[in-house]
This record gives sequence, C-alpha cells and structure tokens, in this order.
Amino acid sequence: MVPDPLPITDCSVAIAGATFVADLSGALYWEDERLLVVSDLHLEKGSSYAMRGVLLPPYDTVATLGRLGEVIVRFDPRCVIALGDSFHDRDAHHRLSDANRDILTALQARRDWIWIAGNHDSELPCSLGGSVAAEVLIGDVAFRHEPTGACGEIAGHLHPKARVSRRGRSIERRCFAGDGMRVVMPAFGAYTGGLNIRDAAFARLFGGAAFTAHVLGDNRLHAIAAARCC
Repeated sequence: MVPDPLPITDCSVAIAGATFVADLSGALYWEDERLLVVSDLHLEKGSSYAMRGVLLPPYDTVATLGRLGEVIVRFDPRCVIALGDSFHDRDAHHRLSDANRDILTALQARRDWIWIAGNHDSELPCSLGGSVAAEVLIGDVAFRHEPTGACGEIAGHLHPKARVSRRGRSIERRCFAGDGMRVVMPAFGAYTGGLNIRDAAFARLFGGAAFTAHVLGDNRLHAIAAARCC
C-alpha cells in the first residue's frame, strides 16, 4: 500500500476546466466526451530488447493490451487517444503477432481510435487501424506526446513516478503529474520505466514543485503534493 502523507485522496484530475477520471490503470477518462486517453504503451519493447541480445519475457504486448482491454470494457469509450510511443520502435508494429493484432483490432471495433505520433514511433502506418495525428485539440484541451508546459495540455513521454517516504518506509509508484492546467500521464506499458517527478524536467514544466502527484496505489489514487515527495 502506498503510504499517504496527506489526508487528500481524489480520483479526478482537472485540466483547463475539464474534469477527467484518473483510473488506477494509468488511463484518463473524459466522461463528457466519452474519451479514453492512454500514453506510452511501448508495445513490443520485449522483442526490441531481444533483438539487441537482452532477453526479457516476451509477454509485454499481450499484458499491456489485456490491461487496456479491461479499461475499455469498464468505460466503453466512444474514442481512444493513445498519446505516442504506443510502439517501442519504428518497426515494432511489424513484429505484432497475429493474435495480438487481432486483439488490437477488437479493441478498436465500433469506436474512433487516434494514434498520436511519439518519438519512438514517429511514422505510424494507417494499416494499424484508426487515424494518426501529431496532436489533437478538443475544446481547450490539447493532446500531444511531448509536454510543452502549455495550459490545457495532456501529454506523456516523461513516464512520471513519485517516491514517498513515511515512518521509515519508501516506495515509488507511477503517477499523474498535474496542476489543474496541465497533466503528464504515467506510462501504460508493462515494461516501461519512469522518471521521478522531482527531476528538473518537471520543474521546468510546472515552474517548480507547485503541482500534485496523483499516485497509483494498490486500491485508490493518492493525491500528494509534489513538494512532499522525495
């Protein structure tokens, strides 16, 4: 269980006046738009490492798609936006097994699907289903891969994690990093690492530590001031 140094817990995240449900899986859901957002799936990371002689269990893609399927069943979105680095490298989509390709096709059925191009997968083919975009703007909310710090922005790329210490215990978990005007999403992929939110990259985006880490605990999200993390 993530120790909670603050009494505040919340399962919602505000971005530029819009309210999103922050899910324990690491996804965001915008009920008004029936829109589900995930980031940094990094599909086929295991096979990418295997090509370089680093052997990892080859189950990351099926695990990630399985978790994504559970979230889609729970929210039944009209549209899904994948915020870039959905594939670990530019050739990863070619390495999808037939079974995993069928799973992806089933997830896309009867809904709009938008792939945002990332730095790992900047040239996504239309044959994956859905559409490909550099970024998407819905109302006052912009969806892109690399965060710029702009107001109304939902981005990924940095894989935020928060470390919390209390009573001699220290634990690190994935988190949403946000200040009400912008949010950086946690990586959704099974084999993705993370960057501590006290890194200078987050200070540049938020103008210091005046933002909140919505930490993914075992059974709920924990809203913890970034300044209280270590």
